[in-house]
Amino acid sequence: MGRIYAEYELESPVALERAAEVIAGEQSSGTFLKLPGETDDLRARSGAVAERVELLDTRSAPSLPCRIESDAFQRGRIRLSWPIETMGPSLPNVLATVAGNLFELAEVSALRLLDVSFPPEFASACPGPAFGVAGTRRLCGVESGPLIGTIIKPSVGLTPDQTADVVEDLAQGGIDFIKDDELQANGPACPLPERVDRVMRVVNDHAGRTGKKVMVAFNITGDLDEMRRGHDIVRAAGGTCVMVSMHCIGLAGMTALRRHGDLPIHAHRAGWGLFSRSPDIGISYVAWQKFWRLAGADHLHVNGLGNKFSEPDDSVTASAKAVLSPLFDAGPAFEAMPVFSSGQTALQVPGTVAAAGSDDFLICAGGGIIGHPGGIGAGVASMRQAAEAAALGRGLPDHARENEALAQAIDAFGKRMA
Repeated sequence: MGRIYAEYELESPVALERAAEVIAGEQSSGTFLKLPGETDDLRARSGAVAERVELLDTRSAPSLPCRIESDAFQRGRIRLSWPIETMGPSLPNVLATVAGNLFELAEVSALRLLDVSFPPEFASACPGPAFGVAGTRRLCGVESGPLIGTIIKPSVGLTPDQTADVVEDLAQGGIDFIKDDELQANGPACPLPERVDRVMRVVNDHAGRTGKKVMVAFNITGDLDEMRRGHDIVRAAGGTCVMVSMHCIGLAGMTALRRHGDLPIHAHRAGWGLFSRSPDIGISYVAWQKFWRLAGADHLHVNGLGNKFSEPDDSVTASAKAVLSPLFDAGPAFEAMPVFSSGQTALQVPGTVAAAGSDDFLICAGGGIIGHPGGIGAGVASMRQAAEAAALGRGLPDHARENEALAQAIDAFGKRMA
């Protein structure tokens, strides 16, 4: 059987080699002293191995509070590996191994998980995305170009009927995809069954008249029974997507939903800042997204270029490319669709195409569509026209000369992006 490999950036008040040994022991067969059952054979068979230790820098003070005092704190990269026999192809148990107690060890003054490599056993053991890029395109009826989406706003407070009215306006405007906000799930002000009923009446009627069925990602985040019921309500009404906040339901919840359902799963990363905000502790998105793709997420949020949050564009770009990269050298690619959002308008579309390296993505614009001065239809058109400009290799101002909706978007949103 294969091995799990994990890359870290580590800072320690002791030598990096020693810190790597401590982490390897803590996260496999060892403890703070050698026990009678901890034989040389057991450690050779089941212990984690420090594959590589690379010193990059030495600092005079710890990046995080540290119990061990030192005049020098070494910082660098380490690579550890574990035999799969000790955990099996289990995503929750791999996460507990590569991102468990190691963050709080006394010998650690900073630690980030940078990447994880899974052996081929996970390709057959994990469900992976059921739809991914190709299946999502098929359901949305969009063969090429980015999928254009938006979010129902206000986030909360709208009744089911008011929500359906917004969806009707968006469908008539030519939108491909609509999602619930992560804050809107199954509250008494807008219960999921009633919301699904009203919204899908609009969606199905529009599809019957035009042949285009808008994909609506209904937020079914909850306990396992709630999510199964929510999925079935959406499917029975003719819906084509469900949404969950993956940090809130966990890997086991995602896997259970994937095995139960037969609709695309739109995975929102609410709470991601807990893992990403600090350069001194947490998990990189490159590593984190692999777990969720294996668990069954079809769409994964990656933030957006020029977003309203703290994440820089190079990080967003790396995340999008990671989601589209194969997980294994052979066998299923487990490819998911990256979702760009957060303060998006037509002005970000060409850069987003370049960042993703393709047009296999979903870009969700709230104000960029609904707040467009020409109305919702013009907002959607401006996004498509920006994608056309990218495909043709034309600058937005040049392309806007023949496309009024794009010209209006540049006038309306250009100052905000400057």
